[in-house]
Amino acid sequence: MSDLQCPATLLVSRHGDAEYARPGILSDDGGWLSDAGRQQVHELVESLCGVRVAAVWSSTMDRAVESAVLAADLLGVPARSLDGLQEFSVGELAGVSYHDPRAQAVFDRWLLGDLDAGCPGGEDGHTLVTRYREAVETIADQHRGETVLVFSHGGVMSLVLPRLALNSRDDLAAQRFLPNCVPAELAVDADGWLLRSWPGSTDPGVV
Repeated sequence: MSDLQCPATLLVSRHGDAEYARPGILSDDGGWLSDAGRQQVHELVESLCGVRVAAVWSSTMDRAVESAVLAADLLGVPARSLDGLQEFSVGELAGVSYHDPRAQAVFDRWLLGDLDAGCPGGEDGHTLVTRYREAVETIADQHRGETVLVFSHGGVMSLVLPRLALNSRDDLAAQRFLPNCVPAELAVDADGWLLRSWPGSTDPGVV
């Protein structure tokens, strides 16, 4: 990461509500925005009234790309996608029930600091954290002193952002359930990451 003279502000948000070809099944597919998801994006943009947003970024997964394109159109700024911001891969667990305990067990191990864990055929926690950090810092390098909106995914956000922020607390890591289209505010400069706000909850019902 280059030497940032002033921080970039990243408003990192989970994508809008999405629908999938096989609901209730673990998958690495991108899905697409539901009507509710599009409305959530509209409401997010409305909440940014008065904020000068320079660009909208997203992961390469369809539900995030759609969220970014819609938000960028409403804001009148460019939409860009970047590899590295995508959700963690379920690997060989694709096709099993969303409630299968194996994927959750891997995620729980990551939250406890065991980054050697990973879904069979998927990425381990070290790879996940590294590629997400690199993506965030790539965006920050391009937007020194600016504010950008970034659409990502709840699982990877709730693992990486509290983990890498210098001001993270244990209670932030526990608040890992993220509602759609409610951003965390992240300041990134050469000294590191600071979480200025965190929308997470301990209540899974917000997801």
